[in-house]
Amino acid sequence: MSSLTVTFVEDNGTVRTITGVAPNQSLMEVGRANGVEGILADCGGACACATCHVYVDPQWEDRVGPPDDIEAAMLDMVSEVQLSNSRLACQIKLSDALDGLKVTVAPIY
Repeated sequence: MSSLTVTFVEDNGTVRTITGVAPNQSLMEVGRANGVEGILADCGGACACATCHVYVDPQWEDRVGPPDDIEAAMLDMVSEVQLSNSRLACQIKLSDALDGLKVTVAPIY
């Protein structure tokens, strides 16, 4: 089984690179398990809030893909900080194709 690396840039600029990540987890699960500041995950990953809002690094946008309609509706709840590369970390499932993924945690509104 492979292990992955993901990097979170917290709102305060702290860079958190997490290695040894098992595939098939959501990005939110990894952030929460590793105490990433700003990954609150109030709904536990049900795509029912926007408390795991991240900005996908431009290099990774194509591989991560766009939000579906339900996720886009949740992102509308944080429209004041929403950008074109906004995603909810609970909706990004990690795989070998996302090894090295970098995201910036959106500010808590």
